[in-house]
Amino acid sequence: MVGQPIGAALLLAVVAVPLIGQRAASPLIRGVLIAREGRPSGEFSVRAADDQVFRYRFDPKTYVEREDRLTDIPRLAVGEKLEVLSDEGFASDVRYARTVHVMIPPPPSRPVSQARFRAGGDAPDHFVPISTMSLAGVVTDLGAEWVVLHTRKAGNQTIRLRRDTRFLDNGERVEAADLHPNMRVFIRAGR
Repeated sequence: MVGQPIGAALLLAVVAVPLIGQRAASPLIRGVLIAREGRPSGEFSVRAADDQVFRYRFDPKTYVEREDRLTDIPRLAVGEKLEVLSDEGFASDVRYARTVHVMIPPPPSRPVSQARFRAGGDAPDHFVPISTMSLAGVVTDLGAEWVVLHTRKAGNQTIRLRRDTRFLDNGERVEAADLHPNMRVFIRAGR
């Protein structure tokens, strides 16, 4: 009877010593797909940023997503960036992949010289209350630095035009020369 506890302790030591050197691998790994099997069930390999290779097994229950759509491992291309969520536990040769998310890289930005010309400047013209008053009416008179607008309630209103005044027609930028008498306009202005 004395030999049994010693044997159990020796067996425990033999099993536990190799586990001391192993650290628990993260269940979430990001990396590049380097190999995969083309069957509904099988294995695939991912290389992490630190060049460590992780092997996973998958089956039809493995959830695979690309651009918010369901897909499967055989449709993935070698070289795609993946985020794999697997069973937790100590690092082992092959782990079961629960979820695989294909990480789509953002599209490369174009150089400035190849960018499309935008008539409205850099910032889009969102309807933000940047003005203190809004007027609608008919243009009755024009000058280089002013416009007279006839409104229903207030009658004739003289509005001074500044250098940064923008003129838009159907959302596209036009010149001040396109403004003419008897034209209906909407004006956002500040005092």
